Amino acid sequence: MSWSKYHRAFGVYGIYVEEGELLVINKNGGPYMNRFDLPGGSLKEGETLSEAMKREYLEETGLEIEIQENIGVVDFKLPWLWKEFTDVHHIAVYYSVRIIGGNIQTPEQFEGQDSLGAVWVTEKDVSVDNASPLVLKAFEWLRTKDLGIDAEIYQDWKVVK
Repeated sequence: MSWSKYHRAFGVYGIYVEEGELLVINKNGGPYMNRFDLPGGSLKEGETLSEAMKREYLEETGLEIEIQENIGVVDFKLPWLWKEFTDVHHIAVYYSVRIIGGNIQTPEQFEGQDSLGAVWVTEKDVSVDNASPLVLKAFEWLRTKDLGIDAEIYQDWKVVK
């Protein structure tokens, strides 16, 4: 029997689509590094979910958003060797958002910034080899309007270095 120690990650993520393309970021850290990921992330101390969503989107893309809908919550489990952990259990709150200002720009780099900038992708552009589970689930939701109930488990997940 194998032994696993999970790091629990919790964050908020925004889905914005224009002309069939999803706005994603190029990730430069964590288990999704060197992959497409959704704009979003963790909450700061005392920050609400919606405040975190607006801040993270602006920091990672340069765009100001308005939250249209809380789509729901999903979770993912995958192997990731980090500190004393063997795996990550990622819990994600999904929002549908719309752009109300700003321009796509290269994000300011600071400790904790894990976005190299925003790009547009279609569903045909992404796969388990180049996108995070969050992006794959976003496209599934765009097709079906359903996030599902059970966790997505990626037993053979590879961190792209």
